[in-house]
Amino acid sequence: MIYQDYKKTVLENGLTVVSEYIPSVRSVSLGVWVRAGTRLESPDKNGLAHFLEHMIFKGTKRRSPREIVRSIESRGGQINAFTSKEQCCYHAEVLDEDLPLAVDVLGDLVSNPLFPGSEIEKERQVILDEIDSLEDSPEELIHDHFAEALFPDHRLGMPVLGVRATVSSLERADLLHFYDSFYHAGNLVVAAAGNLDHTRLIELVQESLPVQPCKKFPGMDMPTQFNAGRISVEKPIQQAHICMGAPGLPYAAPQKYQLLVLNTLLGGGMGSRLFQNIREAHGIAYGIYSYLDFYFDSGLFGVYLGTDARNIDRAIELVEQEFRSLREEPIPEREILEAKSQLKGNFVLGLESTVSRMNRLGMQEIYFGDVYSIDTIIQRIDGVTRESLKAVIDQLLQPERFLTLVFQPHR
Repeated sequence: MIYQDYKKTVLENGLTVVSEYIPSVRSVSLGVWVRAGTRLESPDKNGLAHFLEHMIFKGTKRRSPREIVRSIESRGGQINAFTSKEQCCYHAEVLDEDLPLAVDVLGDLVSNPLFPGSEIEKERQVILDEIDSLEDSPEELIHDHFAEALFPDHRLGMPVLGVRATVSSLERADLLHFYDSFYHAGNLVVAAAGNLDHTRLIELVQESLPVQPCKKFPGMDMPTQFNAGRISVEKPIQQAHICMGAPGLPYAAPQKYQLLVLNTLLGGGMGSRLFQNIREAHGIAYGIYSYLDFYFDSGLFGVYLGTDARNIDRAIELVEQEFRSLREEPIPEREILEAKSQLKGNFVLGLESTVSRMNRLGMQEIYFGDVYSIDTIIQRIDGVTRESLKAVIDQLLQPERFLTLVFQPHR
């Protein structure tokens, strides 16, 4: 079921444009999505996609770095970008009357970057500082290490920022090669949400995005090996940090909604089992939650908690008890209904801004090739039953699949 205010056009050059008309707002959020994330890097060039994202803002054939930012901010808008394991997105939020400006600026960024050599060393240092900053945040850093350990010798395990050795060795030729390989029409999705006309958007995109024609997209190797067991790493920290998890499901998996409900009831807030049974009842975790990552052909299901170093073994034992309870004991229908209501509420409330709607358009087009209505997604959440939930639990929460990574203070 596709909703009425969503429109999609594939241009002759292969570029895809999707939009959602929201007449009740006076703004538009626009994103140019590139299927070119960390997963498409070679290990010795780890961090290249993110480095390129930074360098895109360092000047085009028509605009200086300052002009890129001020052209949007001077109108009260915002412009930014992000890189993930499988995409990079350049996005802007503007008044509806400034949509032509936003398309022109983002189109200029993606179509005409200069990658000036004089800026490369400065931006390299910025990214190295970013990596150092992450090292000072073990509660964030552990997720990178956990992915690396769970997906051994696979690009899904590589950190988005890269590591100091690879970032330090990247050259302008590497940026140009990556750009030429992936920044082409067939690899781009333009997504927009807000008070806009789709036909006018198409005209603007055709004027402002004269990107190079389609090239053959390289295949991605599917992860086939996963680590399990327990790994401990000593760090100069005061508290312990723990990640426990296993391979999850792809973004388009039929059981995705069962997994979303499971994640909600297990660790999706202060009312979840993990929070209530480990933090509230036992008081040994100052922060605890479960989380999901979805990729094209795989995924990650994990639990994070922070605790005193004296409580590491007890905390792990309590999380394992929660997994065992889910496997062995029927989940009360009331708990399932509450988790579904929470998930639906979070989903709908999360769509109150044009930014979140634009992100949804871009992600669904990339992973599904279509965008489903809010009602359709709510129906799929409502369709989760105790039996279908149990099937996902039996598939994913087996002890032999789980990896535990511990950051512990130096002894």
